Amino acid sequence: MRFGFDKWIVVITVTTAALLQTIDSSIVNVTLNQMMGNLGASLGDISWVVTGYAAASAVMITMSGWLTAKLGRRNYFAASIVLFTIASIFCGTATNVWELVFFRVVQGIGGGGLLTTAQSILIQTFPKEDVGIANAIFGLGVIIGPSIGPTLGGYITDNLSWNWVFFINIPFGILATFLTYMYIKEPAEKMVAGKMDWLALFLLIAGIGGLQIILEKGQEKDWFDSSFIIGMSIAAGIGLIGFIWRQLTVKAPILDLRLLRRRRYAVGTLFNFILGFGLFASVFIVPVFCQTILGFTASQTGWLLMPGSLATAMMMPVVGGLLRKNVISPIWYAGIGFLLFFGFCYDLSAISLDAGPDYFFWPLVIRGIGMGLIFIPLTTVTLADLESIEIPQGSALSNTIRQLGGTFGTAIMTTYISTRSVLHVSRLSDNISMYNPLSAERIRQYTSLFLSKGDALVNATAKAYAMMKGTVMRQALVMTYADAFLVIGGFFLVCVPLLLLFIGKKVEAPQHVEMAME
Repeated sequence: MRFGFDKWIVVITVTTAALLQTIDSSIVNVTLNQMMGNLGASLGDISWVVTGYAAASAVMITMSGWLTAKLGRRNYFAASIVLFTIASIFCGTATNVWELVFFRVVQGIGGGGLLTTAQSILIQTFPKEDVGIANAIFGLGVIIGPSIGPTLGGYITDNLSWNWVFFINIPFGILATFLTYMYIKEPAEKMVAGKMDWLALFLLIAGIGGLQIILEKGQEKDWFDSSFIIGMSIAAGIGLIGFIWRQLTVKAPILDLRLLRRRRYAVGTLFNFILGFGLFASVFIVPVFCQTILGFTASQTGWLLMPGSLATAMMMPVVGGLLRKNVISPIWYAGIGFLLFFGFCYDLSAISLDAGPDYFFWPLVIRGIGMGLIFIPLTTVTLADLESIEIPQGSALSNTIRQLGGTFGTAIMTTYISTRSVLHVSRLSDNISMYNPLSAERIRQYTSLFLSKGDALVNATAKAYAMMKGTVMRQALVMTYADAFLVIGGFFLVCVPLLLLFIGKKVEAPQHVEMAME
């Protein structure tokens, strides 16, 4: 490589910090059951552990550009790492669920400043002939983090305890902080920070927080039959509309929405939402399905995602090299990636109760290759038209949208699974009757089983119907998850033609975004 030891350290530093943020966005997914048992929390309570982190992280990502200008890039980056690490300690030592939720929010505040700032550091540190390999390595952290999070979380949960899911961050946080102050420099071109717009910040928190709560709690609260959800909807609407109006009318916005006037950047930001939606939603529903339906352990479930992560890791440098040769437009690579992601979802839509670990191998590898084809080309075309001074704000908005896409995708899929499973249970239950020969025969078999164990006829019949109900429920959930995979896949398939919106002048990324490989 053209860049030497100091720049390799910069790559390692920012990638480590990015991994901390992206892994923690998904690592708790396979530990929630143990947290519920140890902290005496309900599923509704423990879900705030995920919601609080995601909402706080999204808010802080939007502020990253302003805070970078105000505090300095290195100081803000280091402060985010320190806050994230300290919050991890308190999360691991929490004694009740609401203490854990509070420190997860604090952890999200620190984590939100890591991802966008890390990408800005790379883009503004390296010359164009080296920035490609640096972005490829950084991309591994962004894409692989949500995939290896459940793997790591499952292993820790089965072999240690849920507390160590947070304690594992401590040594990496200390190392990243030290390397930041030793090797990361301030850019030559200084940004000017205006006065903090506290009204905009309040509107942003109300908008994103309210919308996140609606998506997470709407099903539980019966949606708009609940005065709580109605109130959150009003708060979210006023907050989001007010924030957009405020950012378009003030001279120094904390998030420069005017960048969306550039068509290519606006389209790229939309596709970052799609990317976050598909990545996080699929990473969420695969572990849930494997544990709740197939009975896999946390470790088994986590390891299922590893093949796809390795496929992504191998594709990153390959795609960087292809883009360096500039044979075809990055748009085509992204299109192939979206189609592969659809193939992954379509394959898993045929899932059944007989599926074992081997069933997931090729679909997840296909998804991994697809993600590798999407990330770098999408970054290239999204940021290509921005000036260097606009990169922090542009990255902040783009990464915020990707983060929100992930949290919304997870919440929407959770709600979809809840409502769809009720529909499938109702349809299957209509066929459970003594007048249906198949169901009648199954009930007779179950009844005979319990009679052979000494139960009275009345008890044996009641247990037979209960077992039949359980069978129906499991089959309904399998059908529901199959539908969920199709929904995600269809979303990606429909979006492929929308890549044509990128068509315009030839994508020739300037120095700060060109994806080159040596």
